[in-house]
Amino acid sequence: MNVEILAHPELKSALNRLIDLARADTGQSARVTNFLLAWWDGDQWGNFPLTDLFGVDRDVAADMATVFAFLGQHGGAVYIDAFGDQYRGQMADLVDRWRPD
Repeated sequence: MNVEILAHPELKSALNRLIDLARADTGQSARVTNFLLAWWDGDQWGNFPLTDLFGVDRDVAADMATVFAFLGQHGGAVYIDAFGDQYRGQMADLVDRWRPD
């Protein structure tokens, strides 16, 4: 499924903030990375423990909730790389950074 992210500006903004945070080197960054990589391929990159929400700021949790809401409202599987090559590349960068093995 190819999804036009421009039709969902709140989602695009939330994703961009989450990816920017995941590129940093903080506890929140690790939790956001867990969230994003679990969405992309949890079987391969690990799942997202809900208790990770306890370790992020409210605005970060709100961005995650935006993603949850979007996914819940769209039938079928929608993965982050369905939004285009830009996001696929950013996810690959997160894998290289956070899952080097």
